[in-house]
Parts: sequence; C-alpha cells; structure tokens
Amino acid sequence: MTDNELLFAISEIVEKRIKTETEPLKTDIQQIKDEQTRINVIIENEIRSDIKLLAENYLPAAKRYEKATAQIEAMQTDIDVMKSVIREHSEKLQKIS
Repeated sequence: MTDNELLFAISEIVEKRIKTETEPLKTDIQQIKDEQTRINVIIENEIRSDIKLLAENYLPAAKRYEKATAQIEAMQTDIDVMKSVIREHSEKLQKIS
C-alpha cells in the first residue's frame, strides 16, 4: 500500500468517525432550533397578547384606584369629624341626664 493510499484510507476512516460523532450533535441542534421556534410562537401568540391585555386594563384600573383612594381618605376625615361630634354630643347628653 502506498503512502497516498494509506493517507486516503486514514482520511476516510476519520471522515466516517467525524460524521458518526457529529450526527447526534446535528440532531440535537435541530431539536433545539425546533423548540426555540415553538417557544417563539408561544411568546408571540399567547404571552404578548396577555401582556398587552394586562397593560390595556392596568391604566384604567390604576386611575380608578387613585380616585377611590382620594374618596376613601375624604370619607375617613368625615368619619373622624363625625366621631368627634358624636363623642361631644354624648358627653353633653350624659351631663343633661
């Protein structure tokens, strides 16, 4: 066997071995690409629309909450005044009776 034939035989063996060892890697990479595509579709179709819906509803809800907070604070002030007046009136009625 000549040197060239020997080198050619070694080259073929190495190429077959590389091909054999890289095929599972190629398969894994393709599976990862497929999974990435699936995840991107889920993000695009489901998650983004859900986030958009949440954002659309957040601002009106936040404004209602802000308005309700001011109303609750005003009502609390009124209740505190009413408690004070009722206390005074109760004390006056106790003195009268």
